[in-house]
Amino acid sequence: MTGLRRFRLFAFQFFWYNLRRKEVIATDYEGMIKEGEELAALNPHIVVKVPCIAEGIKAVKYFSGKGIRTNCTLVFSVGQALLAAKAGATYVSPFVGRLDDICEDGIALVAKIVEMYRYYGYTTQVLAASIRHTAHIMQCIEVGADVATCPLSAIKGLLNHPLTDSGLRKFLEDYKRVNG
Repeated sequence: MTGLRRFRLFAFQFFWYNLRRKEVIATDYEGMIKEGEELAALNPHIVVKVPCIAEGIKAVKYFSGKGIRTNCTLVFSVGQALLAAKAGATYVSPFVGRLDDICEDGIALVAKIVEMYRYYGYTTQVLAASIRHTAHIMQCIEVGADVATCPLSAIKGLLNHPLTDSGLRKFLEDYKRVNG
C-alpha cells in the first residue's frame, strides 16, 4: 500500500449525499443505461447506483467504459464484489447490517472484499452500507473499508467515551477550585 488511506463517513440523512448518489430503478440493461446516462448528465460528481444483478454488472461495465462512476449496490457475497470490480465499479456496497440481521457476519464480508481487492489490485472502493451503530463504523475502519454510509446517530456515537466525560468534569472542577 502506498500513501495514506483515508476513511470517509457519509451521514445518509444529509442532502448532499442524496444529491451525489443516484440509483437506477430499472432492472433491465437498456433501462439502466438510459436512467444512468440521464443521472450522470446532471452533474459530473454523480455516482450512479446499480444493483448487483446480471444486468447491473453489464451496465457497470458499460458505464465504466464511458467514464461514468458507479456504485454496485446490494452486495452480499465476495463473488458479487469480484464481478463488480471486474466490471469496473467505482464503489461496491456490501450491506453490513442486513447480513447481521440474518445472523451472517457483515463485517467479515467487508474484510474479505477488502482483502481480495488488495490482493488482486482492484481499484474499486469498498463502501460499507447498512451501518447500524458506532461499533460497525469502528469495525469497518479496522478491516479497511474506504467509505461508510451511516446514520448520524452512529457518527455522533464516535464522540462518546466515559473518560472524556469524567476528564472534562475533573478539569472544570479543578479550574473552578483554582480560579474561583
